Amino acid sequence: MTWHVLGAGSLGGLWAARLARAGLPVRLVLRDRSRLTSYRRLGGLTLVEGQQANLYPIPAQTADDATPISRLLLACKAYDAEDAVASLAPRLTADAELILLQNGLGSQDQVAARVPRARCILASSTEGAFRDGDFRVVFAGQGCTWLGCPPQPAAPHWLDELQASGIPHQWSADILGRLWRKLALNCAINPLTVLHDCRNGGLAAYPGEVATLCDELAELLRHCAPAAAAENLQEEVERVIQATAANYSSMYQDVAQGRRTEIAYLLDHACAAAQRHKLPLAHLHNLQQRLRAHLAERGLPTR
Repeated sequence: MTWHVLGAGSLGGLWAARLARAGLPVRLVLRDRSRLTSYRRLGGLTLVEGQQANLYPIPAQTADDATPISRLLLACKAYDAEDAVASLAPRLTADAELILLQNGLGSQDQVAARVPRARCILASSTEGAFRDGDFRVVFAGQGCTWLGCPPQPAAPHWLDELQASGIPHQWSADILGRLWRKLALNCAINPLTVLHDCRNGGLAAYPGEVATLCDELAELLRHCAPAAAAENLQEEVERVIQATAANYSSMYQDVAQGRRTEIAYLLDHACAAAQRHKLPLAHLHNLQQRLRAHLAERGLPTR
């Protein structure tokens, strides 16, 4: 079965290249004719691993292509996910499966509501990749992708294809817990790097602020996720800050490059959940307001 990949950015490109390298049928779904022309001019997708760069001439198409889609890896930004799936809905087969690689929470429910017949599989990845050119992806760090589908917990047969492609993965019965944990990690790090204008490692200069935020996020996790999701949150946040000290967070990079952030699916989602549970998480809400003001000053969307 063909893997259709929408979102030829870092993780989408990383998956597409490895699947194609393993001899599996892959098709990239690009935004428009202009992007398709640019892609074809370059001759394909380049994956850089270590000092080795390899070009993969993966076939590409736009959303208005007529071929049906049975398996779709959705690797676009969270705020683009619903519209992207809506554009492909007429092409989805009755038994279509969607693998959702979005940051944060909220977009997954939006996608599922758009295509109620499809099986939506949630994913949370710790793999590292970034783009250093058009249709050029650098594999920056080995990690793992957890996948799960709460309404249909049986693992799909195509996990063997991920194994053959060298994509580290694990089927999880607690995928929502993992997504909540990752959301908390992102909320504890990303907004602060934007507000303090620093790399991840720069947050070591603000231990009190990080600790207070972690306490509130752990309280939120205890109400929204399985108990294990809240355990040792601060310790993990501090480990991530140290391990990625030289890196700029994804939100920092978005702001620096004048792009829309995923605040709606990270900090806004966390604050909305806190309000639903009547949790007075003052620091978290204050962080949300400070970040919105910061974005507004730069003319960027605040949601």
